Amino acid sequence: MVYLVASKRRILEIISLVRADNRKQLLEIESKQLLEVWGIPVNRTLLAKDADEAVRIAREIHYPLVAKISSPDITHKSDAKGVIIGIGSELELRQAYSDIVKNAKAYKPSARINGVTIQEYLSPAREIIVGAVQDPSFGATVMFGLGGTWVEVLKDISFRLAPVNAEDARDMIKEIKGYPVLSGLRGTPPADMDAIANLIQKIGQLAYEFPEMAELDINPIFVFNAGKGVMAVDARIVLGEGK
Repeated sequence: MVYLVASKRRILEIISLVRADNRKQLLEIESKQLLEVWGIPVNRTLLAKDADEAVRIAREIHYPLVAKISSPDITHKSDAKGVIIGIGSELELRQAYSDIVKNAKAYKPSARINGVTIQEYLSPAREIIVGAVQDPSFGATVMFGLGGTWVEVLKDISFRLAPVNAEDARDMIKEIKGYPVLSGLRGTPPADMDAIANLIQKIGQLAYEFPEMAELDINPIFVFNAGKGVMAVDARIVLGEGK
């Protein structure tokens, strides 16, 4: 109970800081900090204000790495050529930092640039999306589907009102047409269904407890084999009016 109270307090602090900056959308690093406070695994993500700081962070996280632009004015980082994956050395990291900042300025000259996030690289895995929105009539609604670009192409998703219990979470997983990708297709090991169901419940509870979060979009989430868990590698949270 003490942990839950502390978690809620820290989340409200993050939200207050974002509002104080006259923003509605959290930066990726802020979204990940918030999720981590709520007990959701995220890949390690630290902000570098310059290339030297990026190199120091790299010594802590270790190569290979992912680097992404951090700007409140650039929502789609890939469109701005603001993401570089698989950085394997200090030389590559310094070049990546320079290229990312240059690309961001070319994409949107007026954009405020906080720096570049240096992130833990994870080997490719099955990807899912878990999200939530505040419906004006029904309240917090949770969605689940295959992640990455699949969600945009297939639109193969399931929904439940929050909070979501364990049985409903498992039903959400089974309802999508892509379920065989997770359950084990053509001899591949099954994904960690327990971790996925637990994640759906946690996101549902988060959206239910904090109606000021108008949108939560965690995509992609890497799902590992049974018993190995899940890891959120990108996240987007948008605030509404809320409380």
